[in-house]
Amino acid sequence: MIGVLALQGGVAAHVKHLRLRGAETREVRTPRDIDGLDGMILPGGESTTMMRGIEREGLAGPLSEFIRGGAPVLATCAGAIILDDAHLGLLDITCVRNAYGAQTHSFEDEVTVEGEPFHGVFIRAPKIIRVGNAAVIAERGDEPIGVRSGSITAYTFHPELTRDARIHDNFLKLKFNLERAA
Repeated sequence: MIGVLALQGGVAAHVKHLRLRGAETREVRTPRDIDGLDGMILPGGESTTMMRGIEREGLAGPLSEFIRGGAPVLATCAGAIILDDAHLGLLDITCVRNAYGAQTHSFEDEVTVEGEPFHGVFIRAPKIIRVGNAAVIAERGDEPIGVRSGSITAYTFHPELTRDARIHDNFLKLKFNLERAA
């Protein structure tokens, strides 16, 4: 069962990708929704609104405990901001919100994910301005747009808005690789 944080933002497209791959999903709105999950997606959206929802629902502690416990996590766009050192502090990166400008400055571009070409959709996207103890796994030119640290993978763009399912497939494979290693 894969949880998708559903306080605000692009939940439906992630749920669709997961269900097309045969994964069961649960929308996460309260701490109780985390119980029994095998992994979680933190979608894009408006990070300030999402953080207010996390605080309002008392999710910061349970969510942090779940992620520190080693569950696979895929974060996209605002999800990456939520994990950075200025927010939940679960990923050793620093992000800048809306780094490319307003909604009208959103764009699509060819990027590299784990050495392979990928079509990136950037909507009011953040930039990763510092990468600490995390591996850069995706780039736009020389700019880091994706990182991995342990079981956490974060991208500054929206793979759920493309038909290319490789990122969701890799997320689901990570779950099984972690189970085999345990």
